Amino acid sequence: MALTIWVMSGNNNAESKADTNEKEKVMTIDRDKYSVATVAGGCFWCMEPPFERLDGVVSVVSGYSGGTEVNPTYEQVAGGRTSHTESVEILFDPKVISYDKILEVFWMNIDPTQVDGQFADRGKQYRTAIFYHNDEQKAQAEASKKKLEESGKFDKPIVTEIEAFTAFYPAEDYHQDYYKKNSMHYKMYRKGSGREGYIERTWGKK
Repeated sequence: MALTIWVMSGNNNAESKADTNEKEKVMTIDRDKYSVATVAGGCFWCMEPPFERLDGVVSVVSGYSGGTEVNPTYEQVAGGRTSHTESVEILFDPKVISYDKILEVFWMNIDPTQVDGQFADRGKQYRTAIFYHNDEQKAQAEASKKKLEESGKFDKPIVTEIEAFTAFYPAEDYHQDYYKKNSMHYKMYRKGSGREGYIERTWGKK
């Protein structure tokens, strides 16, 4: 199962790029009891809060996905030196919250029409994407995207990509829950990047 790459078992000759404490904390969760969603919405700092506040979400981890390099670092990904994109892995209880709801929240926290990144962050490493884990997720993601396209909400094409999940590598520990650890800087960044204003104009103030 591709999800096992989360624990970075392929790294035999170097230390994991994610903090050991962060890995141990999430590895204590019985993941077989839950479902997983992996999405990319630009800066992962801004993609944790919308999901962590949802009932039924067990954990949200910032990391890197969509590329081929093993155990990428933040400097490599942010610098555009890998094929990965900043992403979040969402572990959720499908008995409490549906994958469709996860997708709905995802769309409402990104600009799905931006082709060169997300807001102030430019480059493929900040593109938007949905990485499906099975055929059911693929069908739901495609249906969700089509519904958004047909809603008339946007006057530009929806460019968010829908791709098969391959691997997820957790980001370094200081990126996890950044909005809690560095709340002032996070709030300034979220507003200064243009994300906050865009979401309020598009979906209303939350």
